[in-house]
Amino acid sequence: MTGTPTAAPTAGPAAEAPEGPLAAGRDRLLRRTLRDPVAVVCLVILGLVVAASLAAPLLTPYPPEHSTMADTLAPLSGAHPLGGDGVGRDVLARLLYGGRTSLLGGTLAALVAFAVGGPLGLVSGFYRGWFDAVAGWAVNVVMAVPAIIVMLVVMAAVSQDLNVAMTVLGVIMAPMVFRLIRASVVAVREELYVDAARVSGLGDPRIMRRHILPVVIAPSVIQATQLFAVAIGIQAGLSFLGLGKASQASWGAMLADGFTNVYNAPELLVWPGLAMSLTILAASLLGNAVRDALGTGERRVTGRPRPVARRTGAAAAEPVQDRLLTVTGLRVGYPTPGGVRTVVDGVSLTVERGEVLGLVGESGSGKSQTAFSVLGLLPYEAQVSADHLSFDGRELLGLDTAALNALRGRGIGYIPQEPMSNLDPCFRIGSQLAEPMRRHLGLSRAEARTKALALLERVGIPDPERVYRSYPHQVSGGMAQRVLIAGAVSCDPRLLIADEPTTALDVTVQAEVLDLMRSLQREGEMGMILVTHDFGVVADICDRVAVMRAGRIVETAPARQIFAEPGHAYTRKLLASTLEGGPVRGEPGAPAAPAAPQEPLGTLQEPHKEVTS
Repeated sequence: MTGTPTAAPTAGPAAEAPEGPLAAGRDRLLRRTLRDPVAVVCLVILGLVVAASLAAPLLTPYPPEHSTMADTLAPLSGAHPLGGDGVGRDVLARLLYGGRTSLLGGTLAALVAFAVGGPLGLVSGFYRGWFDAVAGWAVNVVMAVPAIIVMLVVMAAVSQDLNVAMTVLGVIMAPMVFRLIRASVVAVREELYVDAARVSGLGDPRIMRRHILPVVIAPSVIQATQLFAVAIGIQAGLSFLGLGKASQASWGAMLADGFTNVYNAPELLVWPGLAMSLTILAASLLGNAVRDALGTGERRVTGRPRPVARRTGAAAAEPVQDRLLTVTGLRVGYPTPGGVRTVVDGVSLTVERGEVLGLVGESGSGKSQTAFSVLGLLPYEAQVSADHLSFDGRELLGLDTAALNALRGRGIGYIPQEPMSNLDPCFRIGSQLAEPMRRHLGLSRAEARTKALALLERVGIPDPERVYRSYPHQVSGGMAQRVLIAGAVSCDPRLLIADEPTTALDVTVQAEVLDLMRSLQREGEMGMILVTHDFGVVADICDRVAVMRAGRIVETAPARQIFAEPGHAYTRKLLASTLEGGPVRGEPGAPAAPAAPQEPLGTLQEPHKEVTS
């Protein structure tokens, strides 16, 4: 997860504009870094070195290669504040102009490393698959090559310019950047708010820009300072060995001259050594300060790879009037060392326009896997097949990512189980509500803001303006769930999938949320799939119920029939264990059904049986 977001401003027009992740990260970096005395000292040292190098023509009248034999090993004087070197050149001029060479070389190497390794790591970590395998192989090959030998060969064959060597060094250091960024991307792409962005219909480039890059920036800044320091040291080593153009002043060449005259003028080693040490130490300590300021530590890399490679199913069935979703013979399996493990086995269900279908079963029964199959959010290793999986007459199996993104949010909305985990902590709530509407409905920023405020008011939030400007950590769990409901219906979807939407809420808030969902569903005449294990929730909101066990539908019937006369033994046991022997809820005024006898679920041995109505 990313670091804790900063508090939102409380007033003013600027507070109403959604902040980008880069701006938020920049402000957080500046505030926390400037509170660290070590970071401030490092910034001052680096600033002085850069300023002195850029102002070299103003600080000394001598060009770096101007040589006068009379000034050979000249002592400190007004004409030569740091004396003369072994061939009569002004040491101060060499030091200042040499700073340009070293700073440019270090910056060039770091930029090349990130230009090569950054995009590769970003794409490889986000999409995984064959690209990840090929990129990983190429990175391993580059890391196996001796860096110093490659640079010596290139300088001998191409140019003696130290900047050429630094460019080659940047390519050689790119694997370090690749590994860092890839690990950061793999970690953050597992967050639920990234899945929530994908469900809302956002494309991969926008998801990477808004949700992935903010997390990558922090470790990248630290890595950049380290690569900068390493490059300065390597460049000085090449110059010390006598490589590079004779006309190119550098700190390494000054060290070489100092060692040549170590017995006659040992102070010549002090100035370049001091400049290099201060610059490298300041860059390294600044990287550590940035890490501490942003709270960046070791990330746990989880293993869910890129989205599922969906297999094309049979030809689409003839559309049925008022039918939104048709699922026939859906199967989902995952490869294991012992073969394919099937988690959804031949599921068939339908959802009519304006109907609420409850998908009920104990944990592990395959409810969420079925819902994610409709949304196209299963892991890539999942093996998915179906006789038919169609939405509003359009076959879903075989759709590419762009087609799915156009459908998600606009055609199919999604309400997740964990409200806090599905809101990106880097963005204000208003920004996360407005972007899908601008993407799908083509609204302007002002129009999207107006509609978002109206939705927040509609879902029962008392102060929509404040919540719109807030970050997710500044609202309660119940309010965050209402925000997600507002987001799910913001683009006027025809089908709403709610995955355990009230599990994390207390009983009072749960009842309010259920009433809200039912009201919104009726207003928009949406179809709804409510994934739950709670028959109390089913009784409150569902028109029809499909009971799942071990990846199969064992019973499908109207809700009133399920509670009054459950047809399958497993349904009866679920009712008994859920309602604990109390009267079930049915139609108003209807007599309560007798409670089924209590038996442990684990004792059920009856084979699966389909009971439909």
